[in-house]
Amino acid sequence: MQYSKLGRTGIDVSRCCLGTMTWGSQNTEAEAHAQMDYAFERGVTFWDTAEMYASPPRPETQGRTEQYIGTWLEKSGKRDRIVLASKVAGRGSVFGGLDWIRADKSNARQTKAQIDEAVENSLKRLRTDYLDLYQLHWPDRAVRTFGGMTFKDYDDDYEPFESILEALDVHVKAGRIRAIGLSNEFPWGVMRFLQESEKRGLPRVASIQNAYHLANRVYEYGLAEMGIREDIGLLAYSPLAQGWLTGKYLGGALPEGSRKALYNRMQRYEGPGAEEAFTAYITLARDHGIDPAQLALKFCDTRPFVASTIIGATSMEQLKTNIDAFDLEWTPELEKAVDAIHVQRPNPCP
Repeated sequence: MQYSKLGRTGIDVSRCCLGTMTWGSQNTEAEAHAQMDYAFERGVTFWDTAEMYASPPRPETQGRTEQYIGTWLEKSGKRDRIVLASKVAGRGSVFGGLDWIRADKSNARQTKAQIDEAVENSLKRLRTDYLDLYQLHWPDRAVRTFGGMTFKDYDDDYEPFESILEALDVHVKAGRIRAIGLSNEFPWGVMRFLQESEKRGLPRVASIQNAYHLANRVYEYGLAEMGIREDIGLLAYSPLAQGWLTGKYLGGALPEGSRKALYNRMQRYEGPGAEEAFTAYITLARDHGIDPAQLALKFCDTRPFVASTIIGATSMEQLKTNIDAFDLEWTPELEKAVDAIHVQRPNPCP
């Protein structure tokens, strides 16, 4: 396993990050522990979770993923060998308010009080006294996020950038947070966080966790240069387009137990031209004798602006396949071939 520096923090993260959002919905606690055991043995020491997980977000499963990680950390005694990342929910209107995530039933926002509550609760569930990386799961602003395809009117109803950073700074100074990051963010938001941190001596953004995969390369248009020049590493999520890039959904297939079969929340990956693009990448992989999932993961891993690629698995077989992808040789021929498909079918699943 290879490792990268997380922004300017000096923290080393494995190039493969263990995603956890299915734990507590599709995976039991025992299965989650088995995944953590195996990933750790393979050198995967960077794990990502969120206060909102398991996914999809529901009151009855909220926080369960962190609880499973916490029991493993306590049992294994390996907290100091894991780079642990979690997230605070953003503007709750994205998910109908999320008033069940806070004790006072307030709609989720990134106010100081809500950040304080979220950090405290995550630490309790994770059975640790610090987080290596704490991320804003999505913006407090009204923005076009989670696959929106059209312009969204902007308003001024958002928590000031400096206020969010000041709230996080309290926890950084207290040793509860080592580094901060963004997620589902846009160039203007990244720029404003950088401006305020530099002007006020507040914590500096180390990473950004956005969707990035073969059928969604919009990150390259504005954020990639910012990330490289400002030392903000991309933590690429959904690198398999929630399973579409494995080939399991092609031709109308609906495998039993899959996320599409269970939750029917795949619309982000099913717009016009999406299946044609997926088919092209899957055919390319098979023509080269490569597992389609491994082609998709290695593509992300080879981008110079990616610090780590977040994998997710519901079975040990999937987990092994995903981690093995990081040992795949990426050739100029593969680079040319995926770019050719991208030019023909650009970003059907932003």
